Amino acid sequence: MNSERNELNRRIQAYLRATIQRSENHLRIGPFLAGFDAGIDNLYRNYAVPDDGACPSATDIEALNAAFAVRSRRSRLEYIADTAPDVEAALLADGFTVEKRYPILICTPGILRNAEAGGIHIGLASDDRDIVDAADVGAEAYDDEVYPDPLRRLVAQGGTLAIARDPKKGLAVGAGMATPAHEGVSEVAGIGVRVRYRRRGIAGALTACVTREAFKRGVELAWLTPGHDDAERIYSRAGFVRASEQLHISKPG
Repeated sequence: MNSERNELNRRIQAYLRATIQRSENHLRIGPFLAGFDAGIDNLYRNYAVPDDGACPSATDIEALNAAFAVRSRRSRLEYIADTAPDVEAALLADGFTVEKRYPILICTPGILRNAEAGGIHIGLASDDRDIVDAADVGAEAYDDEVYPDPLRRLVAQGGTLAIARDPKKGLAVGAGMATPAHEGVSEVAGIGVRVRYRRRGIAGALTACVTREAFKRGVELAWLTPGHDDAERIYSRAGFVRASEQLHISKPG
């Protein structure tokens, strides 16, 4: 079991680094690979991932902090702690604090389940209107601003974007994505539903839709990090099971 978990963690960590390398603004800083979004200061779009087995020095961490500071971003990492066990202690010694340890849920083609939302149409985004509507849904669902450009890049790079609509009103009520794959691994993310349409099975149906499409495109392993227990129950209905843990850690101020 340990060897299977280690291989799972290695694959997801490799995926995280590959995702950063796809961005236009990525930077190698000692044993860290950092990615920055020049237009958005959202914490989840500006972070670093360490190399497997990294043992960062104080100088490495100082350089990491400087790279984030010059871009007016908070020093921050998202990674599988088990792949680089010495990193967390080094960051804590420099004043970093743990934001949260998120469970990692995974799904493979053999365990994916169907999930439906009665009366709601779930389909893949087919044009720019769908992309803009998905961004608008995400802004409400996550109390954020409307950012369609990252979704445009996702689709252009081969990712999957699904949108849920109320057919009676033509209104976009939910959206979700599966990111471009790296070595058969894809992340399911951004599953969001408008407040007044929640608890109707839409999130589970979106999860199943984007995951199924990712598998059709050759993905072997889909993974995600639920934000809370209710979300984990939603994803489990689509077949996702808990398999590992991701650390989010940052330096206040």
